[in-house]
Amino acid sequence: MSGVEAMSGAEPKPRGRIVLAGGTGTLGRSLGAFIHERARGDADIVILSRTEPPPGPWRHARWDGRNIGDWVRELDGASALVNLCGRRFDCVKTPLTRDQIIRTRVEPTLALGRALRLASSPPGAWVQMSGTGCYGDGREACDESSPFGVGFAPDVCRRWEGAFAEACTPDIRPVVLRASFVLGRSGGAYPLLRRIARLGLGGRVGDGRQGMSWIHELDMHRLLVRAITDASMHGPYTASAPAPASNRAFMRELRRSQRVPIGVPAARWMVRLGAPLALGIDPELALEGRFCISRRLAQEGFAFRFPELAPALADLR
Repeated sequence: MSGVEAMSGAEPKPRGRIVLAGGTGTLGRSLGAFIHERARGDADIVILSRTEPPPGPWRHARWDGRNIGDWVRELDGASALVNLCGRRFDCVKTPLTRDQIIRTRVEPTLALGRALRLASSPPGAWVQMSGTGCYGDGREACDESSPFGVGFAPDVCRRWEGAFAEACTPDIRPVVLRASFVLGRSGGAYPLLRRIARLGLGGRVGDGRQGMSWIHELDMHRLLVRAITDASMHGPYTASAPAPASNRAFMRELRRSQRVPIGVPAARWMVRLGAPLALGIDPELALEGRFCISRRLAQEGFAFRFPELAPALADLR
């Protein structure tokens, strides 16, 4: 897709074989369905995963995320590779889960790199997922020019992106999408937050000043397709809507979208006790945050369908 098409709002059409590594999760399956609809029969979607995905507009190639196997042939002649591999981050961080979070990101990335070196005709583009957790916890706005933060999440992203830099070959166009909180109907944290709000518990968390960077699932899909098809996209991008909100403001808009007039706030001590026991997640996921924007997407003319929080939440009601 040309820069003129990007600025005019023309939507790109994916073509050819598109391999979704780790595509059995919510994002992978919804992306596969989106590509199928957008391509109108011109795309062959392959989900590369350990387990069989549910029936859908895709084929399945089995792999173990580590070793070379018959799945390598799917990369030869493919138009694009999208790497979605990685254990969910919303869990209690024990030594075991920390190790799993890192290994399920780094090992598949390196395995894909080894496989691509065997391909006589490798994909034109490799789109690699990362996360805005790379920027750490903070109250200042951050974008692609911001340094990595400190802590577990930045360390995971540092190793994840480092493995990608090592694995990607010079003849493949690399794109890294540092994804923020994806607002989607069928998976992720949004359905849980919506249930909490409907129960009247959707007040601020802690002091409510921590940042919540977000992106609507439709814009995430559109951005992924653009990364696949647009030859000008290269390197890291912050995949986040241009209007991050404080936790207080986010929860207020969430209550409005659900037509719930009140929301009981959760003090820090309540979150530290309740998050691991009731929700099975680390309290830091709710108590920490960041205000992320994408300087590069703004410069390159990506037009968000949902740039503001209120319409995004209303669409997902």
